[in-house]
Amino acid sequence: MPNYKYKAMSETGAPVSGVVAAADEAQAMQLLAARGLIPQSVRAGGSDAAEGGGGGLALLQTVKPQELILFTKQVRTMVHAGISIVNVFRIMEQQAENPLMRRTVSAVVQDLKQGATLYDAFSRHPKVFNELYCAMLRAGEISGNLVNVFDRLIYLIDHEYKVRKQIVSALTYPTIVLVMLFGAFLFLLTFVVPKFAMLFESANIDLPLPTEICIAMYKGLVAYWPLMLLTVVGVVGATSLYVRTPPGRLHKDRLLLALPLVGPVFQKGAMSRFASIFGLLQSSGVSVLASLDIISRTIGNAAVSRVFDGLGEKLREGRGISAPLRGSDYFPPMVVNMIAVGEESGNLEEMLSEVAAHYDYEVEYQVGRMAEMIGPLLMVALSAVVGFFALAIFMPMWDLTKMAH
Repeated sequence: MPNYKYKAMSETGAPVSGVVAAADEAQAMQLLAARGLIPQSVRAGGSDAAEGGGGGLALLQTVKPQELILFTKQVRTMVHAGISIVNVFRIMEQQAENPLMRRTVSAVVQDLKQGATLYDAFSRHPKVFNELYCAMLRAGEISGNLVNVFDRLIYLIDHEYKVRKQIVSALTYPTIVLVMLFGAFLFLLTFVVPKFAMLFESANIDLPLPTEICIAMYKGLVAYWPLMLLTVVGVVGATSLYVRTPPGRLHKDRLLLALPLVGPVFQKGAMSRFASIFGLLQSSGVSVLASLDIISRTIGNAAVSRVFDGLGEKLREGRGISAPLRGSDYFPPMVVNMIAVGEESGNLEEMLSEVAAHYDYEVEYQVGRMAEMIGPLLMVALSAVVGFFALAIFMPMWDLTKMAH
């Protein structure tokens, strides 16, 4: 169905613009009138109201976790106060500072006025509200307890933001050191080595192996730097495109989980996310099969997500959750055993909460341990680079000194 870009006036006289999907211009006018809008202009073209507008800049717009947390808290407060859902999101539309959020909430308001459910209205905007967020809203609508669902969403978004922030902060220091290490290597190779190379060649002395290696690397860099640059850009570009494909994402996530020091952090983070999401979905009344399907698409790691493939069929056979997870490489025995106890005792939600709390601590501990171990390793690497160039420069200098005497 084609899109029609429109400009209209709301019931209060405020100007409104956006995009509506309709069979033709006449139907677009009817849809706008049904929303209580007075059409001023309607023309073919445009993209989704939540993600269009602003041209290419709209593609770069995002909603940060902090903004989503604040949005959810404000909605929860107003719903708890008894304000109608449509009026809640009208107020949120007026208060939104993020352009993408404002357009999204505006589209949600229009859908709600047409009789759409919260799940339907929110699920049309996956760029802002992921599948898990929408599934929680659907559970809240079915149970009639939206306030409780918003409380859980606030906890979940905040929890995931903190875990992600811990991992990023732990990787920031080694990344900076590696960049500086590479910069020091290039500086020594391109500015320091050439000056001494000219001196050593004019002295006509036998050069030690480190010096010969440095001079060969310098000459290769000068002669082939365009080819090297193109190769690096090509490899980075091809890798970036590949990891966006399903097989590439799977290989990347498997590699991350297999890396020493870093791998355990990602694995424990995935376990924390799994237990948190699963527990919240169970406490919200979502069925086990539906919960696992949602987790498979929202856990954020393709390798761990693959474990859930075919799990629904095994559940229908009455094998439970813990038994199929036992053979997985990514689910530790503690997680599997806690789930098994929860299944047998009927307290799965409580066990998952315990697992989430444990792995929150594990992530924090592992991040600290990784930072402690990476620091000395990077210092050893930096010392090795500087030491190699020092040998390459001072060994011939020592030979020159002996010749002078």
